[in-house]
Amino acid sequence: MSDATAPLSFRRLGSTEVSVTAVGLGCAPLAGLYTPVDPAAATATVDAAWAGGIRHFDTAPQYGAGLSETRLGDALAGRDRAAFALSTKVGRVLVDHEGPWEIWGEPTGKAAVFDFSYRAAFASHLESLERLGVDQIDIGLIHDADDHADEALAGTYRALTELKAAGRIGAIGIGMNSTEAAAGLISRADFDTALIAGRYTLLDQSALAKLYPLCLSRGVSVIAAGVFNSGILADPRPGATFNYAAADRRLLERAQAIDTVCDRYDTPLRAAALQFTAAHPAVASILVGARTPEEVDDALAMYAHPIPGALWHDLKRAGLLAEEAPVPA
Repeated sequence: MSDATAPLSFRRLGSTEVSVTAVGLGCAPLAGLYTPVDPAAATATVDAAWAGGIRHFDTAPQYGAGLSETRLGDALAGRDRAAFALSTKVGRVLVDHEGPWEIWGEPTGKAAVFDFSYRAAFASHLESLERLGVDQIDIGLIHDADDHADEALAGTYRALTELKAAGRIGAIGIGMNSTEAAAGLISRADFDTALIAGRYTLLDQSALAKLYPLCLSRGVSVIAAGVFNSGILADPRPGATFNYAAADRRLLERAQAIDTVCDRYDTPLRAAALQFTAAHPAVASILVGARTPEEVDDALAMYAHPIPGALWHDLKRAGLLAEEAPVPA
């Protein structure tokens, strides 16, 4: 990262004492997402994030059936524990499984299955602590409870509130994809944060109407993930993916039209994608997933890239961006 790049700011989550950097590292790719990752490369990726000022690291038992947590813990070992925030998730437990599993490229003999019970939440928490090599989690998130709201509130949420009250977790929240399901949970319980993937981007602003205003009104800080919608907003070429599936022609053409406006202002589409998502007042941090140091360095450079205000005006004038969407100052 360039020495001229400004340091990342810290933002507090809700009314808690937990603070995260404006950019965090999403650690699913470290677990061999789609293709294997050399453990040394995983460590180098975390090192690059640290060197760039990132102090917020997000993982989950699901990612590589524990492999992401293990690799992240190894990479962070020896660093000042008070200097960074760790977020992981509950709602899945690991079971024995032979052979390949889902989208993970490195079989571990385990797979993750849903279990939102009260007892499973405590067990999952303890196992995450062991894999990460720490004695406390800063942020505990209910993972993918989109279709399990009642079960998650009765079991996982109750366990997390007890862990927080005991000082074993600093902040609690949800990690989800559906704006409607997320809004439903936030309306029914007290959360500090919500990790929402892919629902507030240059291509998908569905969080703008209901979810983000609800978060603001209830003091729930958003951690925004999936800012590239799984690839199309990083490189909108034919064959690009949107939400981990091949993008349809309409979405591809829209992404290319946005890219054309960005080119007019000598702005990489990646920079616009990162900075647009970060500009909403509900957002405390954006997560960037990376599997190499080069990807980390690029994301940080794009986050700091100067963007003229006229670019956002042109996107709105062309109908490529919601008129009411906040944009970077």
